[in-house]
Amino acid sequence: MHIGELAERAGMSLRTIRHYDEVGLLVPSGRTSGGFRVYTAEDLDRLLVIRRMKPLGFTLDEMAELLRVVDGLRTRAGDDEATLAARLDEFLEDARARHAKLVERAGMAEEFIGTLGSLRASLP
Repeated sequence: MHIGELAERAGMSLRTIRHYDEVGLLVPSGRTSGGFRVYTAEDLDRLLVIRRMKPLGFTLDEMAELLRVVDGLRTRAGDDEATLAARLDEFLEDARARHAKLVERAGMAEEFIGTLGSLRASLP
């Protein structure tokens, strides 16, 4: 698939996908004879991992590391499986902690909205 279709399927902008290519997070699987990027379903899966990490506040370096871990587990290349699995567990725990903080902050936002709503309701 071309970058436009990838962007549509992932719900991301072309600019963002190009940026991820520039920093090495999402390298196209190939290029057409005209030089256009070509992506696979696996590339889309990789992009969706990146997209899901972003709201949790993971840095580009952390994203790259997690993708290396996932790639290593899928291909059984590089580090031994136990080391990769342990690192994946660390990412999982970190993601859970970040999610809990987001839930807490969302609760505070709901309270704030309620406060503003009550104030507004008390006005003529």
